[in-house]
Amino acid sequence: MELYDIAIIGAGPAGLAAGIYGARAELKTVIIEKLAAGGQMATTSEIANYPGFPNPVDAKELAENMRLQAENLGVEFISKGVTKISIDENSNKVLSNRRGDIVTAKTLILALGAEPKKLNIPGEMEHVGAGVSYCAVCDGSFFKDKVCAVVGGGDTAAADAVYLAKVCKKVYLIHRRDELRAAKTYYTELSKLPNVEFVWDSVVEEIKGQFKVTSCAVKNVKTGESSELEIDGIFIAVGTDPVTKLAEGVVALDERGFIIAGEDTKTSVDGIYAAGDCRTKHLRQVVTAVADGAVAATMAGEYLGA
Repeated sequence: MELYDIAIIGAGPAGLAAGIYGARAELKTVIIEKLAAGGQMATTSEIANYPGFPNPVDAKELAENMRLQAENLGVEFISKGVTKISIDENSNKVLSNRRGDIVTAKTLILALGAEPKKLNIPGEMEHVGAGVSYCAVCDGSFFKDKVCAVVGGGDTAAADAVYLAKVCKKVYLIHRRDELRAAKTYYTELSKLPNVEFVWDSVVEEIKGQFKVTSCAVKNVKTGESSELEIDGIFIAVGTDPVTKLAEGVVALDERGFIIAGEDTKTSVDGIYAAGDCRTKHLRQVVTAVADGAVAATMAGEYLGA
């Protein structure tokens, strides 16, 4: 059975950067990803804050360029899922799935990413795909000239509102506070858009509609006043949950399920590293994910004595 120096689970920016740095260190590196390369980066249209680009860069193009760079350096890609991680008698990391596929490596980098957080309110899950979405870029075109709401106050929510304002007749941006957590440049841009309306200090309590979304119930958290917005769609951007079920029982997780790892990306298990949105960190952006990947591969190389 082939033994890799580094196995990476996940082909988002963290995993791809780890692959690039691993290959450049002449370490035999494999990236395992059951979906397309890019992770959450590939679900947005443009990235405006990635260093080195004077203008917003196409997210899918950036993801593909990272993948090609890794591939050209000799990184192997395996398009299969992993359902179990174990460690053998030689401290090698053994990755397997229900079909019996096995990949063995001396070190492991977990670049598992995260997924959109749910509101967990009545009507949410019933209307997924029928007006409820977690990806404005993916589904925004379905709401051309319609009325939509975006829930959230961070960079993702603000970016979604900007994107939707280009195609929708009207966009409500609903946030539980009285100012955005997003970069101030987003607020400046949104304030200039005539079809964007801020709904401050408010939370969505219910998403309504029989076969598709027709409205949402909104409550002002300061006054207690309830109202209803007539909408055709609602885009939820209130943060992310780590996709770390695979890591449970393997490495230490925090109370939210993120892998406990510092800036050195080292986990509680020697030879296993965590990079990107799945690890404990303050800022989850493409640039920090790429940095994590570079650090993780470097740490793996040091562990191997490379």
